[in-house]
Amino acid sequence: MDEQLHELIREVVRKIPSGRVATYGDVADLSRAPSPRLVGQVLNMDGHDLPWHRVLRANGTCAPHIADEQLQRLAEEGVLADDGKVNLRTYRWEDAVKAKEEEEPPSLF
Repeated sequence: MDEQLHELIREVVRKIPSGRVATYGDVADLSRAPSPRLVGQVLNMDGHDLPWHRVLRANGTCAPHIADEQLQRLAEEGVLADDGKVNLRTYRWEDAVKAKEEEEPPSLF
């Protein structure tokens, strides 16, 4: 993997503020990574010093193998989950929402 992209992914994750979350796809979009899976790989290999717990699946859930610790860390920051799912409309990082709005053309519906 390109070292510059690796560091850019890390930088985006580092910027997610306490009390907010982003999806793997949000991080991929903001870092211009080719896929959300690559974000997961970077966090798995080299994310121990980052706020990795603020990155969720697109449906607001955690990966099962880290769910308990992730939900506990998020709760400590005020991010509450309902039955293991975080409400992205409530807790999603504003920068991630803005990035999505800027790249999506206006809808007729």
